[in-house]
Amino acid sequence: MDHNTTPLLPHGGEVEEDYAPARTWRDVKRVLCTESAKMWLIAAPVGFNVICQYGVSSVTNIFVGHIGEIELSAVSISLSVIGTFSFGFLLGMGSALETLCGQAFGAGQVHMLGVYMQRSWIILVVSCLFLLPIYIFATPVLRLLGQAEEIAVPSGQFTLLTIPQLFSMAFNFPTSKFLQAQSKVTVIAWIGFIALLLHVGMLWLFIIVFGLGTNGAALAFNITNWGIAISQIVYVIGWCNDGWTGLSWLAFKEIWAFVRLSIASAVMLCLEMWYMMSIIVLTGHLDNAVIAVGSLSICMNLNGLEAMLFIGINAAISVRVSNELGLGRPRAAKYSVYVTVFQSLLIGLVFMVAIIIARDHFAIIFTNSEVLQRAVSKLAYLLGITMVLNSVQPVISGVAIGGGWQGLVAYINLGCYYIFGLPFGYLLGYKANLGVMGLWAGMIAGTALQTLLLMFVLYKTNWNKEVEETTERMKKWGGSTETTSKEVVA
Repeated sequence: MDHNTTPLLPHGGEVEEDYAPARTWRDVKRVLCTESAKMWLIAAPVGFNVICQYGVSSVTNIFVGHIGEIELSAVSISLSVIGTFSFGFLLGMGSALETLCGQAFGAGQVHMLGVYMQRSWIILVVSCLFLLPIYIFATPVLRLLGQAEEIAVPSGQFTLLTIPQLFSMAFNFPTSKFLQAQSKVTVIAWIGFIALLLHVGMLWLFIIVFGLGTNGAALAFNITNWGIAISQIVYVIGWCNDGWTGLSWLAFKEIWAFVRLSIASAVMLCLEMWYMMSIIVLTGHLDNAVIAVGSLSICMNLNGLEAMLFIGINAAISVRVSNELGLGRPRAAKYSVYVTVFQSLLIGLVFMVAIIIARDHFAIIFTNSEVLQRAVSKLAYLLGITMVLNSVQPVISGVAIGGGWQGLVAYINLGCYYIFGLPFGYLLGYKANLGVMGLWAGMIAGTALQTLLLMFVLYKTNWNKEVEETTERMKKWGGSTETTSKEVVA
């Protein structure tokens, strides 16, 4: 079989045809059902895995909280500031693999997936080396960010102990993307769930039984994350014989073009993640900052829970678009986007209605302070609007990754978030004296502008041209190269 020209054969050896134009309600219903099933088969396991990974950090904080308040603050700062920064950057660097693996899989060049994954391993390990100074000098970095000495020192010590976990992400993210591109996501969910259960057991053993304190928490954190990475690699080598053909020198070919796409992906995702983090920093300088930060943190906590679901949808639409473009099915790619945006918008609206109905009550889960509860209630409407915008925005980001438009989206994010949104929020919050509501409203305006621009980009997209560009990308970045026994190292 010729690896270079054979497309995927999903239906008994025949190439699946593209959708016919959906002109009647019956056609629309058929597309809606088909695409919904394909999307949720990927989104549900990936979303569950993300929740399990989120749980690893949360459970670590819970166990450390029983050691002492200083220890809890130190570990929380380490995981939320240093850890989130590294997570966002490496996840972005690994997202280039989503574009290439998904498109190669759709084009039937499954043998290239392992090569792309190895290329991503190399790039992410080098990225970890660049991030290493932040871990080594975490205490001075945290001092620079305004953390008190009694928190900065133990937090820096804990960060130093989690360096092994940093390097585990260099293998975890590419391997996950490799499996996602082939829709082999059930195994990712199971590995994440088992890892979470074992992590709880290790925390209990190291902290409660052996009394190792935060050292024990760091040890469990490292073991769990490396356990996830190694389990995924073992599965790839043992059960993914089509995509994994052994170590190959091809991993070093066209590596600079791959780096450029990786950097564009990292910038795109980091600009999104840091935008919402920056509102907390700005709020900390307001008058009555304790109530402002406390109320905003409660809202962001709920917003973060919703985001876990949409990370799964983001991954699913990225896989669907890249697969369909690789298969040469432009209308299927377009319809998968429309269906996912529609469903995500409905989910966002449901969340918004629920938040507004429960606006006077949901803060009770987090605090007994009536002052804080009233402050949260005032922010509930802004939280509802944010949830609607955050339901559509990750979908479009996923489409960007699937289509390889990361550079364009990075520019849009930079303009909407940092040239428009943040300054507008600053003006409303500080100059117009609207406080935290002004800050958040300005930043929502930035997100709304970004969503509108991305929707316009989607509307103007020529999907036939995207298929042609995908074919060119496959030829340029290794798809047209024969894999010979001489090129395979192992």
